Amino acid sequence: MAESSSPALELAPSDDTVAAFTAKLDAARTAARGLSSATTNQKDSALGEIAAGLRGSMERIVAANHLDLANGAKNGLSAGLLDRLTLNPARIESLAEATLDVVRLVDPVGETVRGRSLPNGIRIDEVRVPFGVVGTIYEARPNVTIDIAALAIKSGNAVVLRGGSAAENTNAVLVEILQSALEAAGLDPASAQTVDEFGREGARMLMRARGYVDVLIPRGSAALINTVVSESTVPVIETGAGVVHIFLDESADPHWAVEIVHNSKVQRPSVCNALETLLVHEAAAASLLPAVLARLVASGVTIHGDEATRAIFADALPATTLDWETEYMSLDLAVRVVSGLDEAMDHIRTYSTHHTESIITNDLGNAERFLREVDSAAVMVNSSTRFTDGGEFGFGAEVGISTQKLHARGPMGLPELTSTKWLVRGSGQVRA
Repeated sequence: MAESSSPALELAPSDDTVAAFTAKLDAARTAARGLSSATTNQKDSALGEIAAGLRGSMERIVAANHLDLANGAKNGLSAGLLDRLTLNPARIESLAEATLDVVRLVDPVGETVRGRSLPNGIRIDEVRVPFGVVGTIYEARPNVTIDIAALAIKSGNAVVLRGGSAAENTNAVLVEILQSALEAAGLDPASAQTVDEFGREGARMLMRARGYVDVLIPRGSAALINTVVSESTVPVIETGAGVVHIFLDESADPHWAVEIVHNSKVQRPSVCNALETLLVHEAAAASLLPAVLARLVASGVTIHGDEATRAIFADALPATTLDWETEYMSLDLAVRVVSGLDEAMDHIRTYSTHHTESIITNDLGNAERFLREVDSAAVMVNSSTRFTDGGEFGFGAEVGISTQKLHARGPMGLPELTSTKWLVRGSGQVRA
């Protein structure tokens, strides 16, 4: 398709809406072409301006966020979603620092992935290039506005954001900061845009914007992600809900068991890498569970246990199949006693969303089997599941945690926002 052509959107709610939406996407495509050839210094300058804008606009952001939180509470948002929606001064400062962390990372654009000279003298090189226009649909997560925009800009991509009605006031201020920063750095402010003004129709049109948007990344509930995956005609990188597991093996260190399980569940229960189901080896249940569960309950966690768990911890609520399937995003935990490693891995295969799983063990053989056989984006030994995070992995920020198997898997940083192309340099060769 020639760059000047404008493909027709498949969904046409009204002529005026389509015209306004198309104008935004045309501007994003134009901005993407300029951003793809921007220097690293230009892109880093924009990121520095974003961090300064966040710090300088903290009162405006908090005021807008208070409006969204009040509306969310009135509309019945869960405690977990309200936590995700919250941007207080400390979180805004963390966003600014994460943006500056991206400045310190190596620019992936132009990196040679592999290359060689052929016997006939032709030189071939596979190099990283931006996708072009990255679209993202998310809900009640204004931090995503900055995280994705920062990574998109550094990797040379324009970004089109659909942040949802829950964070509409906060996102309006954040997008203004993004566009002002881009302009101050001499880059096209259309490199970061929102389609929130189109409401739900904007999300639906974004899913149908093949030819305008090169890749679409959803972040949010399982329902949102499944809708985008099933309805989008734009290629989708699937980020997943987090039904996250820890297995306490027979040889688990008791202190590690208490501390790791508590941290995985309690530190921030509303996020996708928080623990949702605890599996315990039957030979260790009587010795490990009382201390592990007592520490959790002291922090306000409600335990949903199977019969064996309730025999040890009588205050647990009866667990059902629904509990094994649930991403609580709250201070609730499902607990099941299993016969051993094989049954633990069977349970994980049945109920996992393939996000993060961890084993607490001192048995090297079981640790290696768990790492090898559990099919999730992040598989851990003797570690809190809260470490599955782009910032913790050294990526600065993250686009999301990809639970698919194509192109990107796990925390998505700068390289995951690039594709590649082949550069072929010859000197008159023809194929025989």
